[in-house]
Amino acid sequence: MKNNTVMDKSYAFALRIIKSYKYLCTEKKEFVLSKQLLRSGTSIGALIKEAEHAQSRTDFINKMSVALKEANETEYWLMLLHDSEYLDEKVFSSIVEDCKELIRLLVSIVKSTKETVEKK
Repeated sequence: MKNNTVMDKSYAFALRIIKSYKYLCTEKKEFVLSKQLLRSGTSIGALIKEAEHAQSRTDFINKMSVALKEANETEYWLMLLHDSEYLDEKVFSSIVEDCKELIRLLVSIVKSTKETVEKK
């Protein structure tokens, strides 16, 4: 099986999000923002996985674009949780950097795939 960096990174990121959600619920008793974080943070990898079997290049671009939107939304929830002092600086810095890396990867994938489609 071929190595899929964005899938591997999004899966590892989803696991971090799940652990963060558990921490926020049990230790911080925060249930609303953390649920939003859980939803958007885990959907990134699900959309990337779905894109593996896209029906067309256009469908692939659409699914990866939605994954990018979810990654952007996840970054927002992370910033909000940090700025409201639910996440400390160390945890926030680490996990938001992973999120930004996913965003960069997804931007690159969407951009290069669009360029390939436009050339045909």
